[in-house]
Amino acid sequence: MGVAETFAEGPAPGLIRPVQRPVPLRQSVYEALVELVVGGALRPGQHLVESELARQLGVSRQPVREALHRLEAEGWIDLRPSHGAFVHVPTDREVDQLLDVRELLEGATARLAARAATPEAVAALRATWQEGVAAVESADLAAAVAANNDFHAAVAEIAGNAVLAQLSEIVGRRVRWYYRKVAPARGHESWSEHAAALARVHTERTRTAYHEPVAPAAAASSRPGGHPKAGSHNGG
Repeated sequence: MGVAETFAEGPAPGLIRPVQRPVPLRQSVYEALVELVVGGALRPGQHLVESELARQLGVSRQPVREALHRLEAEGWIDLRPSHGAFVHVPTDREVDQLLDVRELLEGATARLAARAATPEAVAALRATWQEGVAAVESADLAAAVAANNDFHAAVAEIAGNAVLAQLSEIVGRRVRWYYRKVAPARGHESWSEHAAALARVHTERTRTAYHEPVAPAAAASSRPGGHPKAGSHNGG
């Protein structure tokens, strides 16, 4: 009996599961600070005091210091010698470049989503759009920003491309930061554009359904009386 047969006959080993590890504290602090910046609690140009951030987050200064260095590397804050840390103030060029990238990603995402969308996905996307419109009409800035992010994330999910979704999430987080500034002015215009994207997804889904081959049983049931045409048969 060979080695492979010996092992095959023996009892199946138990499943090996990954060891559960808590998220490193520096990662949690980093995520918390990014969300404070994106959400507007820490505003562009604001001075960040390491000891104060540590006190508010309930941690020591070490993970805050590590998080601040990562935030600087990613462009969320600026570390100025002898002055400390400040929330980065985006330049017009930075905004333009980021929106150029998002436009490219959105074009690809929308094309994939239009081909892959199911009726249920379209309905869910429409519900998100309605939430965004309601937020704008009630002047709820936080809800409008969140709905805008949810809408773009939903389109990326419908597209079904994991790499594209990951890139869209990275870019979308920073766009969400920029969007807070223009959300009150963009308001209805922004959601009118989203409505156009929603209509495109819906139209493309209709086109796909039209060109999909109809099963013989479905074709038969669509005829008056629900029976195949007399004398019809497969020419094969």
